Amino acid sequence: MNSPVEAIKSEKRLLLIEYLKKNHRRYKTLFSDNEDSIFVLDIEGHVVQSNPAFQHLTGYSQVEADELRLQFLFPIDHINKVFHHFSNAVLGRFPNFDTKIITKIGQILDLNITFIPICEDDQIVGVSAIGKDITDLKRKKEEIRKIEEMQRVLTDNILDVIVSTNLQGEIVYVSPSCEYILGYDPDEVMKENLLSFVHPDDVEKAYQSRKQVLDTQESGRDCYRVQKKNGEYLWVESLCKPIIAHDTLHVLEIVSVIRDVTDRIKVEEEAKRREETYHDLVEHSPDAVIIAKDSEILFINETGARLFGAKNKQDILHRSLSEIIHPNFLEMAKERGEMVAKGTITEFIEYQLLRLDGTTFVAEVKGIPTFYENTFARHIIIRDVTERKKTHELLVNSEKLNVAGQLAAGIAHEVRNPLTAIKGFLQLMETEDDGNKSYFDIIQSEMDRIELILSELLVIAKPHELKFEAVDLITLLENVKTLIETQAVINGIQIETIFNYHNFTINCDKNQLKQVFINILKNAVEAMPKGGFITMEVKQYGCNMVKIFFKDTGYGMPPEILKRVGEPFFTTKEDGTGLGIMISKQIVENHGGTINIWSDQQGTMIEVLLPIASVRLH
Repeated sequence: MNSPVEAIKSEKRLLLIEYLKKNHRRYKTLFSDNEDSIFVLDIEGHVVQSNPAFQHLTGYSQVEADELRLQFLFPIDHINKVFHHFSNAVLGRFPNFDTKIITKIGQILDLNITFIPICEDDQIVGVSAIGKDITDLKRKKEEIRKIEEMQRVLTDNILDVIVSTNLQGEIVYVSPSCEYILGYDPDEVMKENLLSFVHPDDVEKAYQSRKQVLDTQESGRDCYRVQKKNGEYLWVESLCKPIIAHDTLHVLEIVSVIRDVTDRIKVEEEAKRREETYHDLVEHSPDAVIIAKDSEILFINETGARLFGAKNKQDILHRSLSEIIHPNFLEMAKERGEMVAKGTITEFIEYQLLRLDGTTFVAEVKGIPTFYENTFARHIIIRDVTERKKTHELLVNSEKLNVAGQLAAGIAHEVRNPLTAIKGFLQLMETEDDGNKSYFDIIQSEMDRIELILSELLVIAKPHELKFEAVDLITLLENVKTLIETQAVINGIQIETIFNYHNFTINCDKNQLKQVFINILKNAVEAMPKGGFITMEVKQYGCNMVKIFFKDTGYGMPPEILKRVGEPFFTTKEDGTGLGIMISKQIVENHGGTINIWSDQQGTMIEVLLPIASVRLH
């Protein structure tokens, strides 16, 4: 037999069921189509009825749900709270609370529950529970809380200064790092205008940067100097982001992240100074400098542009290195380039290089690994050794002259003594014997030739002291022409003169200079055994120099012969001594002038440059 309490509970359950049946039609739509989970409990916590939303949420079928009890739906650690609120509902209250519910498969969801008492015949016969799934909402709130906490931690501990300013530029928030970076307590800068801390020279730039953020409503970045509390200035990088109202799309505030970049600016300035110094050193280097990546020329200094005969750097930039290297040296250049690419510094070695006009020259080349515009490249140093080679050749010739002079003095001394005796006895024999006069003439001619060679040797050994006097150059050249003209006519050679001057006075040793001109004309005549033309031309050069040109139409000389002309004892003539041109050069140089020789298959041209005293035109 049931106890009175159980009888009351049973009665109330029957009343609840009767109530649900009676109001079924009234609440059918609200109950069945509701998105919230609704389940009805008797006063003992048994599920009496549930809607489809509840069944979908928990995974129980309608039959399974009707057999559930309240304590089976919630985790153990939430049961006390659920029954506490359930008891309040049984007593007539309307509790609302958040809890967790367990689904059929064991999934735990967050649920907001409202317990509503159900009254019938002036007594509470059950409880209607309305549950809202707040799992996603709780997750989002937790994510927001984590983000807010992370932002708080970052804001409070980050070394960058975070500043929020209103539209007028007044500081409405500043992070605690302000004291560490700038020395100000955050309260000291509140309501101050941000621009008041900016260096006077940078205020306009900072203002325009802020204005652009306001106008475009886009983030901005800039660098400027700000003042610390101790009066010092430091460089900062400011990243500004506008905070925009979603409803009006107007800027509410500007949040700036300010980072101390003083050390970075110093490093960049130092790097810039070093780069400028390096650039100046390279640009004004006496050696040519080329920077190349693979075979492409990326940079060349002014010295290099001049060395290769370019009007400007652009004529050479982006060309291939193979265009300025003689074909005979390309293979060697490739091998040395591969060495540099592996990080090896190659030593200076001689190359034959090509100017833009196709002419060649000799230079020493060195390769160094480097970086150019953040890419690996080759730093190539090119040292023009043309002048050095000329100097070396001059030194060698000077040494030859010195040796030749000593040798000439010895030979002249040793030969002249017996030659004097031979000439004496020859004269004696001529008085005693008239039958062999032709032989005597030949012997005398050859002895005169020996005397001439000895005289030339003595000029090398001990040049005669120059006796300068004022001489009319035109007259001197006409006299030389007269002396050579007979021999020239015999050889079918015509000598032409181009003198545009009536009087051209120079200070010179007349006899020595005459010897130079005779030597030049004789060589020209000998170079044209089949006839030709010799042209003598006089031109004024500058204010105080004169150029005398001797041009012939002979066979000319190949480069290897021309290069050696003037060396002691070098000659291509069978009966030559190799001393004529050398002595001529020495005489002209003693007069403060120079001799230059050009030759090709169309003939030879000799230029004699001398200082002048005065000139008068026709």
